[in-house]
Amino acid sequence: MNIERIDLNLLVYLDVLLRECNVTKAAQHLGITQPAMSNGLKRLRELFNDPILVRTSDGMTATERALELQPYVRRIVTDIEAAIEPTGLFEPATTHRMYRIMVSDYAEATLVPAIVRRLREEAPGVALDFLTPSDVTYKDLEQGKVDMAINRFDELPQSFHQKTIWTDDFSCLLNPDNPIAENFTLMGYLSASHIWVSKTGMGAGTGVNPDMDRNVKLGWVDEALSAVGHKRNIRVFTRHYQMPALLAANNDLVATLPTRVAQMQAKGSNLIILPPPFKIPAFELKVAWSPLLHHNQAHRWLRTLITEESAGLIRQV
Repeated sequence: MNIERIDLNLLVYLDVLLRECNVTKAAQHLGITQPAMSNGLKRLRELFNDPILVRTSDGMTATERALELQPYVRRIVTDIEAAIEPTGLFEPATTHRMYRIMVSDYAEATLVPAIVRRLREEAPGVALDFLTPSDVTYKDLEQGKVDMAINRFDELPQSFHQKTIWTDDFSCLLNPDNPIAENFTLMGYLSASHIWVSKTGMGAGTGVNPDMDRNVKLGWVDEALSAVGHKRNIRVFTRHYQMPALLAANNDLVATLPTRVAQMQAKGSNLIILPPPFKIPAFELKVAWSPLLHHNQAHRWLRTLITEESAGLIRQV
């Protein structure tokens, strides 16, 4: 193949086509007409002597040759974008960019208020769309449809960039009149009724019930308790970190929460914070983003802002 025949635009077309597997969506992504994208696909087929995309019962599907090309094309396009990305031209004070950020409820309760305050000060024209984990898939993040995800991740696709924001452990929040408060032992903990707050992952959530067996993953707290051969008596299941402080006001309920959330919720209340009577591993809150946005000036600015704000919050503890 003569390299002089290759139009760089065709590589951009191929990159988007292989992500979307849909000519119409690819055209919309690039801001061109569908006939123009169809013509681009025709030229790509001629260039590589391969159909690239074929129609199947599942829609348009990439050929084996196209899948082999995909990582190489992605790398080439990313390198070109980095090389021609303007430097020093992004002005936060005048931008009207929309940022779409997936945040867990934990991140929303602890970090988001600081991010919003800083953005309102430095970039008042910015619009923010905070999405829940059930709104977003890894594919959305990988394709740059969502700017970043801030969450606790068991694992992430290797292609993603990521940065640890901070590490947190767990504390128990309870009413000082709770019968177990003065003698907070493991046996007392097990005798109490508990509030469960979801471990938020990517994808749609599912319901839970108190009779689930120990093979069902309920999160870090219950896995740590199971490791020492016990199971707690969960009586309230919630997906929101705003709820436990209200619920723990009952003198027979205990909430086991990330320490930062417990400290925030204990302020201005008569609730007390106690360390769990068993070991629960600490966890990392991370921010993850697509390689498609890694060199984008506006995206880099927001990542720096989040790093600075999280460092400030760490110093306050």
